[in-house]
Amino acid sequence: MGVCNRVSFRLGCALVAGVFLWWGSSISVVGQSAFPQRLDDYFTKVLKLSAQERKVLLAGAPLAKNLDADPGKEVAVFGAIWIAAPVAAYVAAVRDIENFEKGASFRVTKKVSEPARIEDFAQLVLPDEDVQDLKACKVGDCELKLSADALARVKKEVDWTRPDAKAQLERLVRMMAVDYVNEYRKGGNSALAVYRDGAHPTFVANEFRELVNGMPELTEYLPSMRQYLLEYPKPAPRPTTSFIYWQEAQFGLKPTIRLNHVAIQEEIDATIVASKQLYSSHYFWTALELRALVPDPPRGTGFWFVNVNRSRSDGLSGFVGRIIRGKVREAARSGIESALTAAKKRLEAR
Repeated sequence: MGVCNRVSFRLGCALVAGVFLWWGSSISVVGQSAFPQRLDDYFTKVLKLSAQERKVLLAGAPLAKNLDADPGKEVAVFGAIWIAAPVAAYVAAVRDIENFEKGASFRVTKKVSEPARIEDFAQLVLPDEDVQDLKACKVGDCELKLSADALARVKKEVDWTRPDAKAQLERLVRMMAVDYVNEYRKGGNSALAVYRDGAHPTFVANEFRELVNGMPELTEYLPSMRQYLLEYPKPAPRPTTSFIYWQEAQFGLKPTIRLNHVAIQEEIDATIVASKQLYSSHYFWTALELRALVPDPPRGTGFWFVNVNRSRSDGLSGFVGRIIRGKVREAARSGIESALTAAKKRLEAR
């Protein structure tokens, strides 16, 4: 079985990350039978929610559904729920990301300093299976997503004949992670990796740009966030705070190391939170998660929590990919539904 097919099989058990949404501020509500006007327009024109789906949301239950996407490489899922808690509580939780994404499938979550330091990655430990895979990795045939330069450094700088080879490898990976983050902060998307794990190079920057440009609502309704995501580190037209963090999470059959860039744009009538994947050791080329926190004063204290996750992977192509696509889409849908319920429970408990 080739590299792509092996990845396809594993992706069938994996969670899917990434996101998209649209928000609005105008209010047109009679009792609790409607949504803020622009949010309602989004539900009508873009998502085409049915009357029953609207009833689910208005009753306070989570709603999750798959969105149209290229079945050969992309999974997209929408989710929404009403959360009876202040918007500020959610924003504070996200900024405390080390505790917010902790436990369950999250093994380690750590914020990265600015500039990044080797100490930021002190807890980065490679799974034994990844160590064995890297020992045999070469350009065009590798179980981990790495650039040609990274693969060359592993081959050159790790002495596999020594008993401390794993420690050497982990030191090197930590140094490369520091360099990767610092270069991204200087050069933005142009510094993102070109993966050489498969037969053809995967340009992460190109995949991300195509993913963003395939979201017309983002282009039309969230131009400031779109500009920030595509043109970072240039300043955004709207005030934006951000941070980068890394984590080891259990996705599918393999622990996966990821780097994410979170951007937050706060306004009086809505808050937008974007989580952009910079790197993933397995499964994903790129991913984007956008979350809209939309207050609805006639409904009471709280906000509509609306998000859409979009991710791209080579695991959905080929013979095996065609077989597992349905399972991957359903895993994404049910996963976001569970996450919405957990977020509601956690924030309302405060």
